[in-house]
Amino acid sequence: MLDQLEATRGELMKLVDAAADLPALEAVRVAALGKKGRVTQLMQGLKDIAPEARRDAGQALNRLKDEIEAALAKRKDGLGEAALDARLKTETLDLTLPTRPGGLGRIHPISQTIEELVQIFGAMGFSVAEGPDIDDDFHNFTALNFGPDHPARQMHDTFYLPPRPDGMPVVLRTHTSTVQIRTMMKAKPPFRIIVPGRTFRSDSDATHSPMFHQVEGLVIDETTHMGHLKGCLIDFCRAFFQLDDLPVRFRPSYFPFTEPSVEVDIGCSRKGGELKLGAGGDWLEILGCGMVHPNVLKNCGVDPTRYQGFAFGMGIDRIAMLKYGIPDLRPFFDADLRWLRHYGFVPLDPPSLAGGLSR
Repeated sequence: MLDQLEATRGELMKLVDAAADLPALEAVRVAALGKKGRVTQLMQGLKDIAPEARRDAGQALNRLKDEIEAALAKRKDGLGEAALDARLKTETLDLTLPTRPGGLGRIHPISQTIEELVQIFGAMGFSVAEGPDIDDDFHNFTALNFGPDHPARQMHDTFYLPPRPDGMPVVLRTHTSTVQIRTMMKAKPPFRIIVPGRTFRSDSDATHSPMFHQVEGLVIDETTHMGHLKGCLIDFCRAFFQLDDLPVRFRPSYFPFTEPSVEVDIGCSRKGGELKLGAGGDWLEILGCGMVHPNVLKNCGVDPTRYQGFAFGMGIDRIAMLKYGIPDLRPFFDADLRWLRHYGFVPLDPPSLAGGLSR
């Protein structure tokens, strides 16, 4: 019996060492320790051995089983390491290579435009401020010097929600100027902020949407004047549209929250029915601005005899359409992947003044 065990041990050890891969090693394990394996059959044959020899034979078989299991485990580890080494040689991954952008989707033109705005105004020292989409009548209208009978307060222009318990009307904000009010009421001058965000008005066609995007700008200190406003916006227009010689003009206008108020036009050409930005003898209005009205400063607890400044606002959707040649506003919100693949931007390539705004 012992001679048979020794011979079996030698044969099985050779088979274990000769296994070239994990499937072959598994076949050796089944042949040795499976239900019909050689070691299993020997253990089942213990009942036929004389009682006085059965104990020694059983101990020898257990030792053989342990040795085979240990040899199988060691060989398995070796084969696993060899298989891993082979995979590493054939499945190399260079982590220094840039990510393939094709599988990452596209950046929406609105998101891209907001990043461009942040880059341009950030270089001028502006910080980004945020506020709630749902606000009350005071922040949306009263504090901004809108009279009680102003047309913007009418329900055909504004989305009203149930009033607060104290009776204060609540609205979906019609402009991001509400954040200007909140900024001035919770801190002390100076201020230099831009406020990109969603706004809501009851209007819908090829160039208007009930939900759209605006960016507001606010500068308040003791020395800022109209010349600073003009320089800021001229530099912005030329940087955003990437035209160093873009004509920019300022026309008198009226807004309740600024005095004096102006609208900003940029030069363009409409020859042949095609709109082209730049010098062309025609003009296109893109934003409104002006010096902050003293009543607005008073409403926010800012002393108008000491502080002054300017504010401006523009539609992000509109300037994105102008810059990227998008003819209709409505697809901005259709979630059409085909449209996004065409007009979207490559991710992991954020805009910058140094590297380019619209790569």
